[in-house]
Amino acid sequence: MSENQIELNEARKNHLGRFIELLPDLSKGFMAVAGEAYKDGVIDSKTKRLVAMAVALGAGCKNCIIGQTEEALDLGATKEEILEVISVVAAVRGTSGIAESYRVIQFLDELGKL
Repeated sequence: MSENQIELNEARKNHLGRFIELLPDLSKGFMAVAGEAYKDGVIDSKTKRLVAMAVALGAGCKNCIIGQTEEALDLGATKEEILEVISVVAAVRGTSGIAESYRVIQFLDELGKL
């Protein structure tokens, strides 16, 4: 993987800021839905972000993969938890899940977490 994942994540954040600036009404609605979906409930926020990371890996959305991985880390997810989620993705998605997981592994490596 030749892209630097930390740089990709910074670009993602910049683009999101621009999106919010250009489409404020849509952004408010989306952020409200996301805020509700990811808040602690029966399932805690960290687990919800790990689930979202798995879904993003299955969908192949590189910005979503990095964003959800960062959110999970910020909520205290460990490398062991993230790698275990990757193992489930690999079991369900096979080689496409494994291929997408390289991005998470590189991101963790760039952050010094591996």
